[in-house]
Amino acid sequence: MTNRYIEELKNKIKPYRYTYKGKSIILESTAGNYVLKECNNDLNSLFKYLDSRNFNSHPKIIDNKDNEYLFNYVEDIEVPKEQKINDLIVLIADLHRKTAYFKEVSEDKFKSVYEDIKNNILYLKEYYGNMFEEGFKEIYMSPSTYLFMRNYTKINNSLLFCEQELDNWYELVKDNKTKRVALLHNNLELNHLVNNNIISWNEYIIDSPILDIIKLYRKEYYSASFEPVLKKYLSIFELLEDEKKLLFIMISMPWTINLTKNELENCKMINNLIDYIYKTEKLIRPYYSKD
Repeated sequence: MTNRYIEELKNKIKPYRYTYKGKSIILESTAGNYVLKECNNDLNSLFKYLDSRNFNSHPKIIDNKDNEYLFNYVEDIEVPKEQKINDLIVLIADLHRKTAYFKEVSEDKFKSVYEDIKNNILYLKEYYGNMFEEGFKEIYMSPSTYLFMRNYTKINNSLLFCEQELDNWYELVKDNKTKRVALLHNNLELNHLVNNNIISWNEYIIDSPILDIIKLYRKEYYSASFEPVLKKYLSIFELLEDEKKLLFIMISMPWTINLTKNELENCKMINNLIDYIYKTEKLIRPYYSKD
């Protein structure tokens, strides 16, 4: 934050206390409390655009100077996580519905996406294959190695599913000349919903709507059951067949495990990954079931 702007605010709102909270500054004054945040994107233009699309669930700018923005500070209300994530997904589905459009893409756009994901899958298959081979070399397996070896097939099956579905996805899109995009928050988590307003728009972009869902799921899959959350989203903003397929591929991809010398932490990391794989499989299974 620039000291010059803070000095200007001293004359405008006369704050008597400053509190640093993450990357923001809370300003307390007799007229009310405010929050000062930096953002490299143009939030004035963004919020005007959202208002024009009849999407008003964003904070209101009180004042700004260049890339520094002043908002009213609102205390969050404690609500159950299940309710909060449902409220958030309703707003995000509405955001996507009101800002979605089709844009032309280059001839090699989908091929490039296909190759990037394919290379990632191949890397993960080799990565976990090497871990499996190293596990066999241990005469007395550590608890984390034993846990991994017991569940290696599950991890590998997830990668095989992703590989097969990626080929199916590419068959759907390889001849497409357009791609559906929408305005994305691009940094979704439960803490970014405050009194039915979505905050922290610093990273917003225009891209495929599934990216918001992927990021939200990766961050909050453990917070609440995601089955009704996804169902609610699709009831408001129905994904196209290729979008849904790519969404399921991306959320099914396991991540790498960076083992440490702390055996307890290693067990936790492996257990979290296995838990994620089982929950994701349960989430997407109904969409592959035959009627």
